[in-house]
Amino acid sequence: MSKLTGKVALVTGASKGIGAAIATALAAEGASVVVNYASSKEGAEAVAARINAAGGKALAVRGDVSKQAEAKALVDAAVQQFGRLDILVNNSGVYGFAPLEQITEDDFHRHFNINVLGLLLTTQAASPHLGEGASIINIGSVVTRITPPHSAVYTGTKGAVDAITGVLSRELGPRRIRVNAINPGMIETEGTHTAGFIGSDFESGTVAQTPLGRVGQPQDIAAVAVFLASDDSAWLTGEQLLASGGLR
Repeated sequence: MSKLTGKVALVTGASKGIGAAIATALAAEGASVVVNYASSKEGAEAVAARINAAGGKALAVRGDVSKQAEAKALVDAAVQQFGRLDILVNNSGVYGFAPLEQITEDDFHRHFNINVLGLLLTTQAASPHLGEGASIINIGSVVTRITPPHSAVYTGTKGAVDAITGVLSRELGPRRIRVNAINPGMIETEGTHTAGFIGSDFESGTVAQTPLGRVGQPQDIAAVAVFLASDDSAWLTGEQLLASGGLR
């Protein structure tokens, strides 16, 4: 039997990149998966179609996690479709970099609304449906350890994710619900290509500081997510797992 047979997972921001890889990996281990998207319906439906074609069960569902009503509707759709909820992966996120003098109110609120408020609202909506043994996985970032210049807002959101992970692990622990974070290093995704990181001096500098000598791939993070979703990690909660090839 696969590690996640009979489980139901909701992965936010799963139309591409890390989220898509996590959704696919959870499904490969037997979980039924809700593939959430905010704008890329085509991408999310393609991820769900690949999972279904491989013999899994998946459904693409739209929802803006920064809106309380939409976060609740997203969770409700998962429960209505599959009858339960066991795994929540809070992956939805945005990132942008700007020096201090260029930070704007709009940039600040966009980052915190999606990266932090979205995590809280989705977890709030999911919590009543989660039972003993459930796993919540928050996607943080290694930026909280390396604090690169021009990342004050983005790093601030991921620092909040680290802190919230600890708080919720204590809050939900009495219900035997585990809450952990994965903090990736640089990962090669559509987003990092679009942002110009891949192939840049920033990438080469990052690789030079990474003991394993490469940028990560989405599958590197997906494997850690499967571990945290499964009973293999039953004694872990409140942890921040750096999945960064050793970059600190």
